[in-house]
Parts: sequence; structure tokens; C-alpha cells
Amino acid sequence: MNPFEAWEKENPETMKAFFDYAGVIEKDCGLDAKTFQLCYIALQVHRGGTGSVLGHTAFAKKAGATKQEVLGAVLITLMTSGINGVVEYLGKVAEAYDNAPE
Repeated sequence: MNPFEAWEKENPETMKAFFDYAGVIEKDCGLDAKTFQLCYIALQVHRGGTGSVLGHTAFAKKAGATKQEVLGAVLITLMTSGINGVVEYLGKVAEAYDNAPE
């Protein structure tokens, strides 16, 4: 069982509340969907959130981001967290982008 399935099973109310909250932030933050996803990917690379990075890569592609833009979101983290995020995620993100549906 993946972590989201466990969360939904064990406490669906908090899961719904969290995703409702996240949806409001995404809707009202003033960014278009593509830019939001690219920023989110960069933030998650910086903090080491592998599942979020890979999941949101597909969301970014669906929102119209090019592969170059998604990889750029990873590369920009060199300026904040150094080489670790790029080494850890660049190949994974390229693969996730290539495998994400159109």
C-alpha cells in the first residue's frame, strides 16, 4: 500500500482537508498551473521529496511544461542546495517526464 492509500484508509478526513487546502493554494497563488508545478518541483528537489518531485513532473507535463522546463526546475536548485539535488533528480525527472502521459 502506498503512503496515500494508507492515509486515505486510516484518516480520510485529514487527507481530504489537506488536498482541499493545497487546491486553494494552487488556485489562488497567482501562478498558472505550469508555473506552479515547476516551482513545486524545484522546492521538492531542494527538500529531497522524491515522491513529490516525480509525481509533480507528470502534473507539469500535463500543464504544458516542456522537458527542458522541468529539467530547468531541477537545475535551478544548484543555486540553493548545490549539486546534490541535481545529481539525485535530473535523470529520474527526465525518465518520469518521458514516461508521463501527454
